[in-house]
Amino acid sequence: MHVTDDTRHRYFPYIDGLRALAVLSVIAYHLDPRLLPGGFTGVDVFFVISGFVVSASMAHFHRPRLLDYLGYFYARRIRRIAPALVACLMITGLASALFIPQAWLSDTSNEVGRWAFVGLSNFVLLRTDGDYFSPKVEFNPYTHTWSLGVEEQFYVLFPLLFFAWAYGRRGRNGSMALFALGLVASLVYVTQVAQSQPALAFYMLTTRFWQLAAGVLLFQMLTRSNAPGALSRIPAWAATAGAVLSLLALGYGLITARAGHSPWPDAVLPVLGTLGLLAFLHRADAGGPLRGVLQSGPVRWVGRLSYSLYLWHWPVFVLLRWTVGLESVSIQAFALVLTFAMAALSYYFIETPFRHAAVFRNARKLAVIGVGVVAIFAFMGVYRKVGRMQPELSLSVIARHAEDWYPMGRETRPVYPDCAAVGHVETVPDADVRIYSKSSCAQPSQVGRLFVIGDSHAAAYAGLMARVAEQSGRDVYLYTRAGCSFINLQPSRDYRLPHCRAFGEAALADVQRRAQAGDVLFLPALRLPRYADQWASFDPAEVRNAVFGDAAVASRQEAEAMASGLLKPLGERGISIVFEAPKPIFRSPPYRCADWFSRGNPACNEGLTMSREDLQALRRPVMDAFAQIAAQVPGVSVWDPFPLLCPEATCRVEEGGRPLYFDGDHISGYANRKLTPAFLAHLSSVRPGSAGQKYQMPDDLAR
Repeated sequence: MHVTDDTRHRYFPYIDGLRALAVLSVIAYHLDPRLLPGGFTGVDVFFVISGFVVSASMAHFHRPRLLDYLGYFYARRIRRIAPALVACLMITGLASALFIPQAWLSDTSNEVGRWAFVGLSNFVLLRTDGDYFSPKVEFNPYTHTWSLGVEEQFYVLFPLLFFAWAYGRRGRNGSMALFALGLVASLVYVTQVAQSQPALAFYMLTTRFWQLAAGVLLFQMLTRSNAPGALSRIPAWAATAGAVLSLLALGYGLITARAGHSPWPDAVLPVLGTLGLLAFLHRADAGGPLRGVLQSGPVRWVGRLSYSLYLWHWPVFVLLRWTVGLESVSIQAFALVLTFAMAALSYYFIETPFRHAAVFRNARKLAVIGVGVVAIFAFMGVYRKVGRMQPELSLSVIARHAEDWYPMGRETRPVYPDCAAVGHVETVPDADVRIYSKSSCAQPSQVGRLFVIGDSHAAAYAGLMARVAEQSGRDVYLYTRAGCSFINLQPSRDYRLPHCRAFGEAALADVQRRAQAGDVLFLPALRLPRYADQWASFDPAEVRNAVFGDAAVASRQEAEAMASGLLKPLGERGISIVFEAPKPIFRSPPYRCADWFSRGNPACNEGLTMSREDLQALRRPVMDAFAQIAAQVPGVSVWDPFPLLCPEATCRVEEGGRPLYFDGDHISGYANRKLTPAFLAHLSSVRPGSAGQKYQMPDDLAR
């Protein structure tokens, strides 16, 4: 069977207008959510349109062979989707390697981008970054590929469900029944998980199938009912009114949809509005001025560029957010100009040639599929290689001086680099423990062992811990879980979180099982409320209230009592307990302000210095809490890195041009090396104490 690849007779001009509306809504939301609070539901509009259009593109077959049918479908999909996507991913990957430093904000970006080549990035985003509306995803240049993944996964199912459409009335009934069944099942499922698992509801095909299927079923119903004839039974003005009402419903949804409530229930109005527009405008004489606008030259041009606009707007926005920032009106205007320029280049020089060139249109379909798949995996391999070369390619001082910036080496995931001390990982229930040993991981040290429990602030001491093992001969057991402190004296960020409580209990139980008299338990933590996260600064008044407010005082007293109860059995067994005193904290993340292309970023506006006096006052209640715990628990002492990190009246994030901090409260690799002698000295001074052992309060706190 020979099938010509000619889709001109299946082209609906007004659909390009709807595509333009959808993509501009998404762009407006991503540029600044205040411009269009529900603009993210433009993706829901795209899903409905995709279901409708892909059905129209396959409706002309008559009793085809399955292999021919599948070959035609997938050859067209590869030509339509892959070239522009691969080009965008490759260029974005190179730009990311040049300008985006490796950090927690970017630690999943390369993985998301890699799986976007094969339409699976939505699974990676669900597993790693979770909530689409969290600030972190705004720094991943591949986040937007989740929707392409949903569509590509839908295209695996579509031809199998639509195939029967080509086999007469009974086949058409069967195909409609299959899509209707899938639509109902998807709707039922999304209503069940939307509230309890909003990220899953947002990212997965299973919760989005109803939107795509709605577009398919609309096309099938319009075709079965001979739509022009059926629609002509109502006056043209009524069809026009229906289109206008549908547009109002769509517009209302785009304005009012709420983050965390999509695709159910807040995508319902955009979906219904899109279905109404597709149906009523299917009648050629309906729509009036609305049709005129949607089919106007400029609007249709934007619609034709919509795929490339969607591909390019997000990496452009993210790369600007990482470098100069995306807050000012002038930068936002530049972002839009650059987006349209990249989209136009993509459309005219990549999309159009691959879609319409005769050499691709007339080639054997299986050959197109084979070459396309091989090319996708080849470029995926090149992309992965570029990602691995990021430390060498990067223009950032952070990559060029990684040993000064990264406490755990170049890699930012919760594993630690090779070091002079041998390290290995053991798994205990609800916790992993990294063990450092100078010689043998199996033989205990003769000078006692060091146990460390905490979150990323404990992990930030990994370099110091390796040096402790090397220089003192101690075996070091490092228990960490990102986001889960242990005895940080802020219950809402500690044991009140069920998964953190489980981690703390598991780590402490393992320490109790292993530890002997003469061993030391070190408890580093962020015990002050942050002045800044990696993407925003917080109101100083709120920070102070989180320390001195009545609720904060009550919570700290509760935490003191719990800490004493947990630690007293260890102290009574002759195990020394060392608290880390609060370090300086800052209002801007140094790693985002370290380079010539990022120093003017608004994230740096709050400055990289703090008053020593103010910080000492802020941490005084924590130091007092340590004194209360020490009065109840034998063997407690406090190691205070503050004087070394801030020896002057003004605390700074750097010393002699070398970073003391990576972000607003995690120390750097250089600081790890700087603090090692003082920490070793403190370890040498601790002794299994008697109840009520005191620690020396710093002079500036004693005054």
